[in-house]
Amino acid sequence: MPDIPLSVLDLTPISAGSTAAQAIANTVDLARHAERAGYDRFWLAEHHLNPGVAGASPPLLIGAVAAATSTIRVGSGAVQTGHRTPLSVVEEFGVLDALFPGRIDLGLGRSGGPRTHTEPAAAEERVVDGVLIPRPFSPSAVLRGPRIRAQLELLRQPGGEPPAYDRIVSAVLELLAGEHRTAEGVDVHAMPGEGAAVQPWVLGSSGGDSAIVAGERGLPFAANYHVSPGTVLSAVAAYREAFRPSARLAEPYVMVSADVVVAPDDATARDLAAGYGPWVHSIRCGAGAIPFPDSAAARAYPWSAEAGALVDDRVRTQIVGSPDTVRSKLTALAAVTGADELLVTTITHDHRDRIASQDLLARAWRDSPEGRG
Repeated sequence: MPDIPLSVLDLTPISAGSTAAQAIANTVDLARHAERAGYDRFWLAEHHLNPGVAGASPPLLIGAVAAATSTIRVGSGAVQTGHRTPLSVVEEFGVLDALFPGRIDLGLGRSGGPRTHTEPAAAEERVVDGVLIPRPFSPSAVLRGPRIRAQLELLRQPGGEPPAYDRIVSAVLELLAGEHRTAEGVDVHAMPGEGAAVQPWVLGSSGGDSAIVAGERGLPFAANYHVSPGTVLSAVAAYREAFRPSARLAEPYVMVSADVVVAPDDATARDLAAGYGPWVHSIRCGAGAIPFPDSAAARAYPWSAEAGALVDDRVRTQIVGSPDTVRSKLTALAAVTGADELLVTTITHDHRDRIASQDLLARAWRDSPEGRG
């Protein structure tokens, strides 16, 4: 297997008993450790109205992380385009590129808006060469819930509706290239932004709009195994099928995300990861992510059969264990998906355990055939 880089996705999680300010400081600290450990990228996610997540503004966090580091690429995983305009995105990332030239990734997420491609039909659960591909989870109930409606009410201007995702991505690329014209034929130029050396990416969880848009425009694609493990293979396949070479990319380039917790041994890692189930449940039941619980609180969580079923796909596909255990499982995930790069995200109650997990994985990967090439 060829050399496969490792990168980091951080949600800026808030631990139970902690604060948003501490979570932001922890994110910056984690990025410094990621750079020293040899990770290629450090990406920041975007979430809103979640008591347990402080990552609400990728551009601001990117600026803080890039200022605290010197070589690692820093980017968005992903900017939610459903409540932004292409111009605002390009101008913000143009500022970041001016401040930190050649280090900024612009990850674009669909996050609402009309669909232009049909989602593939759900497949039954299967294991492919040791990798669990569960039956896809349907987020429709959560997306129709009051919390999502509140987000739309607060994030969008009254009456505002985003255009189709393919139009948003095209406009962003045109503005970066200095080739955008308005509907009235006006030649416009984004300053800052035009000519910025940012690296555009598309992030997606299924074989629908995001994967196809990324492929048709010749952009690198990040497939979310950690969010939607049941659709990762259809997403990667749709991207590769739709891929057309571009000035940016001659061949498809796929990054696959995974939720991991690494500790010196499997039992310790499982204990550190105990809060993951309750945390995912709080999201999927529509309440919003809770502050990440410690192991004792997680063990006391009032589980029901229904609650367990709601998070089953995510809990069983979280990659948890010793460095060798996690390295082996990530190697299998990369082989099954054909990943060119892996993106790992880690949440534990204690920030020190996140740092240790990140460092243990980096050392294990560097010493493996996957890391050495």
